Amino acid sequence: MEKPSAAAHPELPKWLWVVNFTGAVLMMVALPPFCYYMWNCIVESGGALVSPVGLFAKIPAPTLTSVEIFFGWFFLHVILQIAAPGKTAYGLPLPDGGRLAYKMNGLFSFWFSIAVAVGVVYFGFLSPGVLYDQFGPLLTTVNIFTFVFSFYLYWLGKTSPTPERTTRNVIYDYFMGMALNPRIGSFDLKLFCEARPGLIGWVLINFSMAAKQYQLHHTVTVPMILVCAFHFLYVADYYFNEDAVLTTWDIKYENFGWMLCWGDLVWVPFTYTIQALYLVNHTHELPGWGIAGIVALNMTGYAIFRLTNIQKHRFRNDPTRLVWGKKPEYLTTTTGSLLLTSGWWGIARHLNYFGDLMMGLAWCLPTLFDHPLTYFYIVYFTILLVHRERRDNNFCRTKYGADWDRYCAKVRWRIIPGIY
Repeated sequence: MEKPSAAAHPELPKWLWVVNFTGAVLMMVALPPFCYYMWNCIVESGGALVSPVGLFAKIPAPTLTSVEIFFGWFFLHVILQIAAPGKTAYGLPLPDGGRLAYKMNGLFSFWFSIAVAVGVVYFGFLSPGVLYDQFGPLLTTVNIFTFVFSFYLYWLGKTSPTPERTTRNVIYDYFMGMALNPRIGSFDLKLFCEARPGLIGWVLINFSMAAKQYQLHHTVTVPMILVCAFHFLYVADYYFNEDAVLTTWDIKYENFGWMLCWGDLVWVPFTYTIQALYLVNHTHELPGWGIAGIVALNMTGYAIFRLTNIQKHRFRNDPTRLVWGKKPEYLTTTTGSLLLTSGWWGIARHLNYFGDLMMGLAWCLPTLFDHPLTYFYIVYFTILLVHRERRDNNFCRTKYGADWDRYCAKVRWRIIPGIY
């Protein structure tokens, strides 16, 4: 790679330095306790929102079982990433024109690691409800690991001969990361954390919740089945289309530091499972029309989400490929980039986000309406995707200038046609 110029280490205005520092500190201080707060509300108050006073006294220490589970799971996936069979795919061009190679063996790792987990339970090494029982200690174990591991990522980037996009704000660089693609040899740390232990762990935590519901109440309810099935489909689909991750924002643009590391290993598996955690002790059922409606909402959202993302991925790899049976329509920018304006991408600039939101709502609805906490996911994800769309819009306007204005005039809607 080319050595970075002095511009790679810009002197930030003082006000921006303060904003970056404050935002990073607030997130690192507030988000981990918030995860404990949600867990505490559900396990101790049945999902009701309670005062956070005294929360820190309730944070459990790691247990030997939680440490063994996490590190056994983590290193199982390290071994699978290195040794499991899979094809090689290449990322988008880097600033120096090169392209990184990635080993795409997620689908094999997904099924193999689930089979290992089933075997561990079947032969009596662990109870099927252990991830429910150890949820708090596991949360503490993984929190500690991500904070320590992020120091390693900071050191790795700091000692690299080509540190990328650093700001000289130590806290912010620790938070955001010092390198875009930190690797140990050919082992890509960012792709591994984003696509392996946390994502598959999300599925297994759900399954453990279902097993715990059966242990306690001798039934697995339809709402629990729906939540587990929807999440399983989402994650399995990710691995069936694993190559598409190489064109996502995180892989293309985000440095790998605390924000992504903690988000991948803590936030995803320990907050996306909130609905299943709640349903363990809420054994209500749903009417037939409710089941049909929720399934239809999820599958419609899934179809929109998947078809739009696949269309974008295929267009980026082959701009001549037909879109809906026709030659693709697109704008060619002065930078040489192509902006697709037909197919799904002619309806809205981020119709895939609309599909994501439909699925997110379907994941929450099985919990019914007794407590707002179980709808945290759809509220959070709406804010996240709107912010992400705005950030992407500003980035593209800066990058493409008048070409972006032409594109926005042609593709008017941002996420939801006719509304936003």
